[in-house]
Formats: sequence, C-alpha cells, structure tokens
Amino acid sequence: METDGPKEELPLEGLSNARSIALERFPIRTRESSTTLSAWRLEIATDEGEGTIYLVEISPDRAIFRGGGVLLGWSQPRLEAAYRALKPASAETSSETLQLG
Repeated sequence: METDGPKEELPLEGLSNARSIALERFPIRTRESSTTLSAWRLEIATDEGEGTIYLVEISPDRAIFRGGGVLLGWSQPRLEAAYRALKPASAETSSETLQLG
C-alpha cells in the first residue's frame, strides 16, 4: 500500500489534552448581514492555551466556523471537525430558544 498522497490532518493535531469548557448560544452580527444571527460558541482548553470555535448559522444549509485563541487561523474544514469532536453530546438538540430584543 502506497501512502504518497496528501496526509489527512487530524482535527486536534498539535493540541495536547483538548477539552471543551462551555458551549453556549449567543447573538452575533456578520459583515454580510444587517440582521442579528444565532451562533454557537464552544470554548476549549488545551495544554497550549485556550481557544474558541464559533459556529455561525447563516442559513439552514450554510454555516461558517471561526477560530479564536489557539485556534486562530485554522481552516474551515479543520474547525468544523474539531467542533464536532469537542462539542458536548446533544448540546445542539436542546430546546433552548434565544430571545433577541
């Protein structure tokens, strides 16, 4: 078996002891929209420092991920994979409603 192709990067590669601290829903504004949207903010801690992954739900079929702290500059696919790996089970399926205004 040959492995000359591109190596698939693991979502948490380079981070030691990564764990989620908190997952919360909060309002957010983007440059592309004049309305307030809902987002998920996943705070994490690692041996290298703290970080945040923001999941901004633009529409039912479009979402963007942003990284902060030790995750700043990570690619969209890697942030999405890290978010899925670190989020607490069934956190997004709660019936919590966010009231704005």
